[in-house]
Amino acid sequence: MIGTRAMFGIKYKNRSFGVDTYNITSGTKLGCQLLPSKLDEDDDVIFSNLQIRNQLDLVVISATIDLPSKYYISRLHHVWQVGDEADGNEPKKHPTTLQNVDSTETIDLKTSIGHSVGQHRRHLRTVHGILNIVGWGILLPLGVILARYFRQFPYQWKYWFIAHINIQIVGYTLGTIGWAIGLVLGHSSRYYTFRIHRILAIFIFTFTTLQVVESWVLMLALGLKPKASAEYREYWDMYHHFLGYALLALISVNIFQGIAILKPEHTWKWAYIGVLGALAAITVAFEIRTWVKFLQSSKKEKENEKDNNKSDAQARIGPLVGGGGGGGHPGGDEGPPQFS
Repeated sequence: MIGTRAMFGIKYKNRSFGVDTYNITSGTKLGCQLLPSKLDEDDDVIFSNLQIRNQLDLVVISATIDLPSKYYISRLHHVWQVGDEADGNEPKKHPTTLQNVDSTETIDLKTSIGHSVGQHRRHLRTVHGILNIVGWGILLPLGVILARYFRQFPYQWKYWFIAHINIQIVGYTLGTIGWAIGLVLGHSSRYYTFRIHRILAIFIFTFTTLQVVESWVLMLALGLKPKASAEYREYWDMYHHFLGYALLALISVNIFQGIAILKPEHTWKWAYIGVLGALAAITVAFEIRTWVKFLQSSKKEKENEKDNNKSDAQARIGPLVGGGGGGGHPGGDEGPPQFS
């Protein structure tokens, strides 16, 4: 941050440590070398008693800071960073992850109270992630499973459509709220943009909205769902199902993208992997049940068809063998003419 008076602790290649003061200027942003600078002007921040030490496997930097008399001590802007590389006393550019960009705080030295915009954003990101995982990543797949396996085969449940629609709407609502929070976070973040995550999120929201509008508004409110006898119903079903499955795949990819960006505890990633594993196990179990029942039904239909064919054949042969019930004469009960 331009204008920052900073102290840097550096770990050298020989594993020793050094600490010094630096002045971050506009030239630093343009790529000029960032080298130690003594801050001893009258209206500048003065550092003294600089120390760096190892403490409980952590590197601790401490100093005494004298602020100029005109400094507004109710708003001290504090910035901290961790970098990966240094060339001697010259620290190189630090990463630009969310954790680095959010490392700012405003401290009121009169009350010792600090305010961190980054902490507020971290809370919003957590809410954004939870809503999208629950809405997009859990409820929408559950709605799809319900529609696929409880509509007619292998299980027939007369309330499947109502349950399917309600689950999808709740999932869509939670996901949309999370998506809106993501837009707010993206708009307030001037220093970073996660292009792939953003594009996927817009794509998912757009086409999920299309699915919901088709299913809820057009079908239920306006009654525009194609009838089962309509010629184009088969193509509409193919489009609706293919788009739904494609969206589920993109949602999973984008959730992993968000977890990689947010860098929360590893429990987030493994918890979502567990959710995907559970959904996959449920799907596989229902799919096996579907195929078992389908094969059993096919076998039973073939046996019934074979029995029906056998019965039809016997019905056709019966009159030829019995001669029509007339003592074996083609003429029936009359028999041949009698002469006297």
